[in-house]
Amino acid sequence: MARIAGVNIPTQKRVHISLTYIYGIGPAKALEICEKCSIVEERRVNTLTEDEVIRIRETISSDYQVEGDLRRDIAMNIKRLLDLGCYRGLRHRRGLPVRGQRTHTNARTRKGKARPITGKKKV
Repeated sequence: MARIAGVNIPTQKRVHISLTYIYGIGPAKALEICEKCSIVEERRVNTLTEDEVIRIRETISSDYQVEGDLRRDIAMNIKRLLDLGCYRGLRHRRGLPVRGQRTHTNARTRKGKARPITGKKKV
């Protein structure tokens, strides 16, 4: 089990796929990291040497913001919007979509389960 950025990445998968298990690293960044560390795409995590794992670890820690730092940064950005009381902050506070999506019929993921209106009769 290779441990990178505080995350145990799967050993049976390819390196660039395993790196996506780290919060803040997607497919494009994973390939970029492999390229920087000069690791071939077809390599699997269990075939990596200790030196290569250390190289990946150092590359991620120096060039990318991942896991706890990234989560904290995102939370602070949302908190800043809430404190400002701007439109986006109000949408976050009310649990509604922030980026201009319609809410009349959709947005169930953000709004939660539909609640019936009390006192309304069916005709």
